[in-house]
Amino acid sequence: MRESSKSSSAARHRLSSFDLLADNPNAALEYEIAREKASSLGRLGRRLEAALAVLQAYEVSHARGPSVEREALLREAGTLLWHFIVQREACGLRDSAQVMQDYGVPGEVRAHMGVFPINPRT
Repeated sequence: MRESSKSSSAARHRLSSFDLLADNPNAALEYEIAREKASSLGRLGRRLEAALAVLQAYEVSHARGPSVEREALLREAGTLLWHFIVQREACGLRDSAQVMQDYGVPGEVRAHMGVFPINPRT
């Protein structure tokens, strides 16, 4: 019985999308864009959490100080933080300070946000 209620709920959802498309194609497109933005935000949030966990595990298991591995982890986490913040802003969420607090983003990761290495070929 439970399975049939799930499938009927999904069918209602699909029907509502089709109904929306028939009534207003622009609204249907906006709905799909909003769904993709939210989905992307979720994926980026999970990737950021994973990168921060890897960095934290590295910090626990290695002596604190400069190393090539640590710098690579900081760059990766900083890049993912930047992607996450940009996607949040695309979704209309502007309070990045709350993200830093909620995700426990270290200052060093914040300092690497949006920083790209200089390409020696240019």
